[in-house]
Amino acid sequence: MHTSSLLLIAAAAVVALFSGAARAAPLLGEKLTPEYYKQTCPRAERIIAEVVQSKQMANPTTAAGVLRVFFHDCFVSGCDASVLVASTSFEKSEHDAEINHSLPGDAFDAVVRAKLALELECPGVVSCADILALASRALVTMTGGPNYPVPLGRKDSLSSSPTAPDAELPHSNFTVNQLIKMFGDKGFTVQELVALSGAHTLGFSHCKEFADRLYDFRGKVGQTDPTMNPVLAKGLQAACKNYHTDPNIAAFNDVMTPGKFDNMYFINLQRGLGLLGTDEELWTDARTKPFVQKYAADSAAFFADFSRAMEKLSLFGVKTGADGEVRHRCDAYNHGPISAPK
Repeated sequence: MHTSSLLLIAAAAVVALFSGAARAAPLLGEKLTPEYYKQTCPRAERIIAEVVQSKQMANPTTAAGVLRVFFHDCFVSGCDASVLVASTSFEKSEHDAEINHSLPGDAFDAVVRAKLALELECPGVVSCADILALASRALVTMTGGPNYPVPLGRKDSLSSSPTAPDAELPHSNFTVNQLIKMFGDKGFTVQELVALSGAHTLGFSHCKEFADRLYDFRGKVGQTDPTMNPVLAKGLQAACKNYHTDPNIAAFNDVMTPGKFDNMYFINLQRGLGLLGTDEELWTDARTKPFVQKYAADSAAFFADFSRAMEKLSLFGVKTGADGEVRHRCDAYNHGPISAPK
């Protein structure tokens, strides 16, 4: 069964029950500017927006998927489209990292479609890294979120590591200490960590990522995390019961407004409606709780801080000049495989 169908089944069960600076970013003066394609491809942003909006209308989980792919790309070697490179028999890529196995195909398809449209309009001009950054913003705004600046001029990577993602990306069972250190090592503050976590207001998580909270909390078989809302827990236990045999079963991160970019994620955390263990820890940890409270009470504050954090993230570790290329296809380097199989 398709993931989106399983997602709807899981969501229906839950809703039915419940309704009863380590690497500094380059300065904008260093080639990145919102006007980068003004002369060479003036309709680039409009084309990307039209393509991804059409994709989102056909599959409402596209926005969350693209955001997740964007984050996975930027946090590993910078925003350089390295996550988009497909593995081949000659060369492995970030696709082979276990943490990236669950990245949704619809997100990759949205970027591929945008690239194809741009290659017809202005071939060889717009990088896949810029497409992913612009697609993320377009989908955030389309789903009700803020509009924020996206400086342009990124080049696409010349490499993609199959081991780096598992080491450099946060996992669903991380503690707040681990999250703060990982984000801090990349130059992001605690406030930016919480603001970026608000992207969980869209999309879903696979049951396997939070099953321990439902069935064997802290190693105790049959124990449910007592901090989780009991109605939500009961619904998830029913929806996720076959997660061992079907890893695609998932539930919406935000059971109240899953398709809308809003501050409901933070409101839900206060009600015990967070899915992941990391979600719950953001609410209980003294360093992150004040920001959760702030964003739950003030959606404008969340939008403003999320916008700043996303702009900062979009500039993280970007490649310019000879450090990268503009790929003809987002899933392959222009030069082809580098090495023979070992």
